[in-house]
Amino acid sequence: MDRRLFIGLAALGIGVGLAGPGLADTAQTTVEPGDMVMGSPTAAVTVIEYASASCPHCARFNNEQFPALKAKYIDTGRVFYIFREFLTPPAEFAAASFLIARCAGKDKYFSVVDAVFHAQAEIYQTQELHDHLLKIAAAAGLDEKAVNACLADQAAIKALNARVDQYVSRDGVNSTPTFLIGDQRLTGEQTLASLDVAIAAAGAKGQPAAHARRRRPKK
Repeated sequence: MDRRLFIGLAALGIGVGLAGPGLADTAQTTVEPGDMVMGSPTAAVTVIEYASASCPHCARFNNEQFPALKAKYIDTGRVFYIFREFLTPPAEFAAASFLIARCAGKDKYFSVVDAVFHAQAEIYQTQELHDHLLKIAAAAGLDEKAVNACLADQAAIKALNARVDQYVSRDGVNSTPTFLIGDQRLTGEQTLASLDVAIAAAGAKGQPAAHARRRRPKK
């Protein structure tokens, strides 16, 4: 794997999500500062996905199933979607992708992650990460200088590592993709049909809307 983009990451150290004990009772289902979100926070059901940009299962879900989920539930205001970044090997690949997506800004975050998922198979086939990520970043308005500065942002790297550590220790996430829908946990690639069932069950139980459960920032 081409590592030319990883100078800043290697200098500080990027961890890989390690196996946890399973989903903990304390798993946080409210919106947290590091979450990236899509849809209406007043939706009846919240879907949380833990995913890694270097995970082939996550890429297939994004490319083949997520567009239908978005059209049916998120775009129609029926589901509030929360995306949480996880790191799987090669962790530098996943970390670089997420850091660049965040540097592109919230309005372009999901388009960058989507572009990475669509390019993932070719990246693995060619072992050429550098040019692919620079091309994706350029489409989002980031030149190579901006990308290098983004990847050297130690505060952002530390924050990413801290979030992943929390998902492992607190939420018990040990594989990607993992989904939380109401009180249900789904692991591995899902179809729209399997998500239909989980979303319907969460809605029937009257899952509180995400905005009503949003954590208040500490003063």
